Amino acid sequence: MGQMRSLLAAAAGAAAARLGLRAARSYAAGDAAKGTFLDEQRWSRVNHRGEPVTLLAGPVYAAAASAAVLAAPGLSGRMRAAGVAAAAGAGAFGVYDDLCGNADRRGIKGHLTALAHGEVTTGGVKIVGIGAVGVFGACLARRGGGVLDKALAAVVVAGAANAVNLLDLRPGRAIKGAALAAAPGFVARALRREAAPVSRVSVEPHGGTDLCMARSANTVAAAGLGAALALLPEDLGERAMLGDAGANAMGALLGLAAAAGARSTAGLAWRAAALTAVNLASEKVSFTKVIAGSAPLNAIDMWGRRPAPAPQHPPQPSPGPRG
Repeated sequence: MGQMRSLLAAAAGAAAARLGLRAARSYAAGDAAKGTFLDEQRWSRVNHRGEPVTLLAGPVYAAAASAAVLAAPGLSGRMRAAGVAAAAGAGAFGVYDDLCGNADRRGIKGHLTALAHGEVTTGGVKIVGIGAVGVFGACLARRGGGVLDKALAAVVVAGAANAVNLLDLRPGRAIKGAALAAAPGFVARALRREAAPVSRVSVEPHGGTDLCMARSANTVAAAGLGAALALLPEDLGERAMLGDAGANAMGALLGLAAAAGARSTAGLAWRAAALTAVNLASEKVSFTKVIAGSAPLNAIDMWGRRPAPAPQHPPQPSPGPRG
């Protein structure tokens, strides 16, 4: 039953994402959208090949994942609200940074330093906003837990939102990375559900039973992954990109699932510590260089991507006649 709910949530997310992107691109290209918020020129960017790529996949992902959570069977009202808040809230702050941001300040340190000096950057607004989304989602997902549980859960949600965004530098990387990172927890929660007899379901301190929370976490994660995987072909084909809106929304939703499915404060603590380490490491280390320097990671990163453009060499003059 639990697997069926997850499958339904994933299918709903995938269908909403595919149909939503098609509708958004069609409307944005029409005369009715000219000069409005949805004008395709507002959402168009030029990639490294000099080709136009749309950012519309980002808000479409956030809306599709939110719709899938709303439609998913078996979720409690608080988990449904937490899931929608994570996807839609993080997505909205990502849209703001996508459309209004600039590259004057980079990284968490750069934006927080600017805030400390009274300079409000779009990235700083996003950091504060997604932090608030994390706190709201944590309070709902760990309703019966203590203050420490809620604080750690908030770090997991916000940390995952930023960590996935750090990967969105190459086609498909954010989706592949997020899916691979979420898979072990998803499988572990599914196995936990199958292995525990109903008569021995334990009541968890964060409110609800262990099995109920595992089921809810997997349903939320499935909704997010279904919508993301449906957009992967567009991302790999370099016709669309998630941008901050999609990457932040996906990370926040998967982070919420990880926080909700944690069985103890210790489980939350190691998740929060791992995500904090990843985010801090990004201030000093180029993940692109790390991936390129590892054969297995590079193979995963290149899977499904278009071949790199051949270098353009200037024509060489033909040698003159010998003699």
